Amino acid sequence: METTTKSKGLGDTIEKITEATGIKAVVKAIAGEDCGCDERRDALNKLFPYKKVQPECLEPDEIEYLDSGILRKRTLKYQDRERIATIHARVFNHKFDIPCTCSPKIWMQWMRELQELLDATKEVS
Repeated sequence: METTTKSKGLGDTIEKITEATGIKAVVKAIAGEDCGCDERRDALNKLFPYKKVQPECLEPDEIEYLDSGILRKRTLKYQDRERIATIHARVFNHKFDIPCTCSPKIWMQWMRELQELLDATKEVS
């Protein structure tokens, strides 16, 4: 692995450390080329990924909807929750879900993230 590439997860980071310290060379000398390091690296990357999701751009109709003040409301109708969840899932590339309103923590986070994206979009345009 080239050490200048960005780590996808914990496995890549451990591989960089073992290469830099010489541990990987010792393991390969003892266990051979097929020591299982690549499989462990891939498994650790899958279990502990470094996720920094670059959001997609907001569509014009989404900008208009979000800029209408919906993100500042304290209570949302079901159709508003559904639309916000749809927009968030698309721009942040995650599975569509409408979180329960009994714990507003996720809603507050999603609305804050969408507001930040909306503000950044408006600055650029």
